[in-house]
Amino acid sequence: MPDSKQVVAWAQGKLWRIDPFKSSAAEIPFHVKDERQITPALRFAHEVAPATFDSKMLRWVKVSPDGRRVVFSSAGYLYTSELRDGQPVGEARRLTSQTERFEYFPAFSRDGKQLVYVSWTDADQGRVRVLDLAGGRDTIVTPEPGKYLSPAFSPDGRTVAYQKAKGGFLTSPWNSLEPGVYVAAADGKGQPRRVTKDGEAPQFGADNDTLYVTRKQTTGEVDSNHQLVRLNLVERSEFAVAKSEFATRFTVSPDGQWLGFTERFHTYVTPLAPAGKLQTVGPKAEAMPVKKLDVNAGDDLQWSGDGKSQPYALHYALGNELFTVPLTQALQPGFKPAERGAPIKLTLTADKPKGRIAIVGARIVTMSASKPDEVIEDGAILVDGDRIAAIGPRASVTIPAGTETIQAAGKTVIPGLIDAHWHGTMAESEIVPQQSWINYASLAFGLTTLHDPSNRTSDIYTQSEMQRTGRVVGPRIFSTGTVLYGAKADFSAVINSLEDAQTHLKRLKSAGAISVKSYNQPRRDQRQQVLEAARETGMMVVPEGGSLFQLNMSMVVDGHTGVEHALPVAKVYDDVKQLWPQTQVGYTPTLNVAYGGLDGEHYWYARTDVWRHPILSKFVPKAVLEPRSVRRETAPEEDFNVIQVAKTATELQRAGVPVNIGAHGQREGLGAHWEMWMMGLGGMTSLEAIRTATLNPARYLGLDKDIGSLESGKLADLVIIDGDVLKDIRQSDRISQVMQGGRVFDIPSMNEVWPAKKARKPFFFDGANASAPVDAMAAGVEEGHGHGD
Repeated sequence: MPDSKQVVAWAQGKLWRIDPFKSSAAEIPFHVKDERQITPALRFAHEVAPATFDSKMLRWVKVSPDGRRVVFSSAGYLYTSELRDGQPVGEARRLTSQTERFEYFPAFSRDGKQLVYVSWTDADQGRVRVLDLAGGRDTIVTPEPGKYLSPAFSPDGRTVAYQKAKGGFLTSPWNSLEPGVYVAAADGKGQPRRVTKDGEAPQFGADNDTLYVTRKQTTGEVDSNHQLVRLNLVERSEFAVAKSEFATRFTVSPDGQWLGFTERFHTYVTPLAPAGKLQTVGPKAEAMPVKKLDVNAGDDLQWSGDGKSQPYALHYALGNELFTVPLTQALQPGFKPAERGAPIKLTLTADKPKGRIAIVGARIVTMSASKPDEVIEDGAILVDGDRIAAIGPRASVTIPAGTETIQAAGKTVIPGLIDAHWHGTMAESEIVPQQSWINYASLAFGLTTLHDPSNRTSDIYTQSEMQRTGRVVGPRIFSTGTVLYGAKADFSAVINSLEDAQTHLKRLKSAGAISVKSYNQPRRDQRQQVLEAARETGMMVVPEGGSLFQLNMSMVVDGHTGVEHALPVAKVYDDVKQLWPQTQVGYTPTLNVAYGGLDGEHYWYARTDVWRHPILSKFVPKAVLEPRSVRRETAPEEDFNVIQVAKTATELQRAGVPVNIGAHGQREGLGAHWEMWMMGLGGMTSLEAIRTATLNPARYLGLDKDIGSLESGKLADLVIIDGDVLKDIRQSDRISQVMQGGRVFDIPSMNEVWPAKKARKPFFFDGANASAPVDAMAAGVEEGHGHGD
């Protein structure tokens, strides 16, 4: 330093010369010329609402013991298809005709003449049933209702084993006492008997007195131990026969001599050690030979044949493809699994309304891409079926005679909200209810479409297909499915090559994914391998932000679809503002859970009486809502770091970075409005804030051809708001009606009023049901989402 009394320091994105003795500071002007190589952001267009679609989420795919039939559950009902030489013949058909109950967990008897399954209704809960496949007679096995899972026949077909689970969050807590594994007579006579308190996925082996169950023990923060335990039903003794750190499913051959297992999405087979010896299994186990059965992944691993007149074969499914591997073939040296299976054809019809309806007199915020600031005063919207037929000033829209009309003078209409980063429970113990209060709440707040970047694959894609077919009510659902988790867990996605990445993306795409979530894959080359595999498979990649600024910037230049979660620095400067807008990489700051200090969710608990909200309180059980929101902490405004995060989001959006709302599942639907309100606290205008919840996320997810704005030809997704939300963004939750694909719901009742008049059925916590044991219901509630996703 020329003058030892002066100090040079970096602060607020600038270089300063500081004289500590004179208490003065002067900026040192400087300019850095730099270049960065960027990769184009991944984004692919997707059709939102085709009239028909192929079901991809086939659950509990089971092949009959003689290999001539396959049964599975899709979108809530059982279907079957004949098999010829392992190939499904023609279109799958419904196995039953009833529509009052959902049907889950099918399994064949050893002779193939009967099928055991679980039926479910929200009002009467579950029953284990046995269906005679020839005569159609349906027998109820369980005398009492409950939450029953994974039934299985004994070898002689006279006994059924099943698991009883607890309810109490998404479904009713009633009938949850004495959970465990039970056995009962298949003819429905007699009383079921609990054989163990701890276990799941019961299955019989070679005889009627030997039952196997799976148990999982957590031995540390991330360590776990999965065991296959053999129960002697006569002696009432038990012995662990196999263990694994990561295997999540075991399946024993009918003669009890072979063991199939699923570990980190892949399927394997190995000999089962003789009785009396605990066997450690895994892909690299050395005690017994192990053969991998799949290329990309496999679900529902099972056996067919008796090993005598009918040779053993293993079957598994991936999406809507069925794979069959004869055991003798798998054991041959040089065996290579097939990458493609036999397609199971099931075409489902989307739920689309018929008829015309018009909304007249409202202020319309179109969010049109060509006219982003367009507001039509005294406008009209004509809807035909599920799409907008015409939109404009009232005088310019011709409304045919006989059209149903909604008079909306003094109200504001905006496009349906799209949450780019939503989380929520889709099923409870794999059971999707007929009415999910979480999804009803979300739709009631105008959230017509969501994207969930972390949910169990089978649960969320089942819900998605149910919603598309009209079997459940809720937002349209898009998701990454299970995240590509980079840390140690039994669901880790191990990626050390492009080939590894390709298998994981093919696995998720087969189930219905349009995107994947790269979740804390620790090395940059691993994340780049995921990106390259996504380019090849036509998928988008949204990464976990990870609370690391340099990591975020590498995500931007590497071409991820966007960055999920807030940047972990308080402010950004010209380096970021000049680089990021040139990439088309989006930004979803998830203000409700923003990094760096007090977050948005706690801000609104401190500033508003959330538990009294006239919409939210209709759909969220008191035992869930009130403990979180009644007794709340507060802090001065300047202590809420989320406001600074929102200011940075505003600066980035105005610089050219598209910003999206992402409520993270915090407070079922209302959180989406909090996101918009916080964008306003960060300096956005109402129009800018609404854009983060409509057109921006539609473009981000490749859905803007069909949704995101109010334009002729697009889907009729819209929200009717009392008052002028353009003057005050805080009025966005004053919703009177929501239209999704042409269907109109009154708010807050969520009764459908067009084209049909359908009253919403009560939830288990409504009215006379409100005396349910809420303490039990609240006990298992976990706010937020594991792994910070």
